Amino acid sequence: MNQHFIIIAAILFVLAYFIGVKKQTWLLSGYNQQRVRDKDKLARLVGAYNFIMGMMMLGGAFISHPDVQILFPILIIGYLVLLGYVNTKMVE
Repeated sequence: MNQHFIIIAAILFVLAYFIGVKKQTWLLSGYNQQRVRDKDKLARLVGAYNFIMGMMMLGGAFISHPDVQILFPILIIGYLVLLGYVNTKMVE
């Protein structure tokens, strides 16, 4: 069992709750809040991504396979893709 994955999963679940459910978009960085057209869609999208990645990290904590470390680059690349999507499609 990998404790690092469990800690990261817990952080992602907390972020998913605050961003996706409570709509606390001020926790997000990398965009101008006044320029986003649909803040609810942004909150749902980022909250869902955080929840899915939290589930993957939690699952990776209980898998003892050397290739499970690929989850970290997937997490970072996913955030970059999400940032690019928000800045091109959802910003005025």
